[in-house]
Amino acid sequence: MIFHSPHILWLLILLVPAAAYYIYRIRRGGAALRISSAAGVLRAPRTIRYYLRHVPFLLRMAAFALLIVALARPQSAEHNTRTSAEGIDIMLALDVSGSMLARDFTPDRLEAAKEVAGSFISDRYGDRIGLVVFAGEAFTQSPLTSDQSTLLTLLGRVRSGLIEDGTAIGNGLATAINRLRESDAKSKVIILLTDGINNRGEIAPVMAAEIAKQMGIKVYTIGVGSEGMAPTPAIDMFGNMTFVQAKVEIDEETLRKIAETTGGEYFRATDNEKLRAIYDEINRLEKSKVEVNDFTTYTEEYLFWLLGALALLVVEFLTRTLILKRIP
Repeated sequence: MIFHSPHILWLLILLVPAAAYYIYRIRRGGAALRISSAAGVLRAPRTIRYYLRHVPFLLRMAAFALLIVALARPQSAEHNTRTSAEGIDIMLALDVSGSMLARDFTPDRLEAAKEVAGSFISDRYGDRIGLVVFAGEAFTQSPLTSDQSTLLTLLGRVRSGLIEDGTAIGNGLATAINRLRESDAKSKVIILLTDGINNRGEIAPVMAAEIAKQMGIKVYTIGVGSEGMAPTPAIDMFGNMTFVQAKVEIDEETLRKIAETTGGEYFRATDNEKLRAIYDEINRLEKSKVEVNDFTTYTEEYLFWLLGALALLVVEFLTRTLILKRIP
C-alpha cells in the first residue's frame, strides 16, 4: 500500500500531546465532592465502568488516527506488463535434390540442413514460418504457421526422391514468394538453401528475385557443399545406389545476385558448424520487434479507513453515553 499524500501522516504526531494532556488531567483530578470521610469510597468495589473509563479517549484517538490515514489517500498499486510482438513471416526454401544426399556433411547435406533449420524454427517464437521444398519442381510442405510443433513434424518428413530430381531454384523461390504474397507482416524473409546450379523450372532465379524485391521480401541464400570434391550418390550399372567423388558445383554468382537484389545476404556453408553459424547469424539479423509496456493501476483505499474511523466514533459515543454515564 502507498499514500498519495504521505506528508499528511505527520499529523499523527498530534496524538502525542493529546495523550500527554489527557494523562495530565487524569493525574490532576476532575470535579470534587465534599464528603465527611473517604474510607467508604476506598472500600467500594470497582465495577466494569472503572476499567472502561479510559476507553472513550482511546477510541477517539484511534478514530483520529484513522481519519488522518484516510486523508493521506492510501492506495493499492497493481503492476502490470503488456507485451506486444511484431513477428516476421519467414519461408524456408529447401533443396531436396539427389545431390543433397552427399556425405560431405554429417550424416549428409539434407539431414544437416533439416537439423539446423529445426533449431532455427524453435528459436523463432512469435514468428510465422513456412516450408517449401524443391528439386526439379517445387511444392509447399507447410504454409505459414506459428505452430512450431506441426512445422517441425512436417520438416522431419522431408525426404529426397519424393519429386522429380533436378534443381529448380527459380521455381522454389517463386513458390516461397507466392506464400508470402498475402502476408501483412512488416518484415518478410525467405531463406533459400541449395547445393547446385539452376537447371530446371520455368522461372529464372534472378527474375524471381526481382519479384521478391517488388514485394518487399528479403532473401537470404545459402550455398551448401564443401570445397573441391565430395562423395555424391549415384546409381551404378545394376541400379544400386553408390557414392562417387564428384565436383561440388554451386552457382554462387546467382545466389549472391538474388541476395543483393532483395537486400539479403549470401552465405557459403562447407560443413555442419558453418551451416549452424549461418542460421545463427540470420537469426540475429532478423530479430522480431518486441515492445514491453509497464503500467501501474492504483485503487483508492481511503474508504475502508474512513468507515473504520466513523465506526470507532459511534462506539465511543455509545460507550460514553450508555455505559459511562457522567454526573452533570
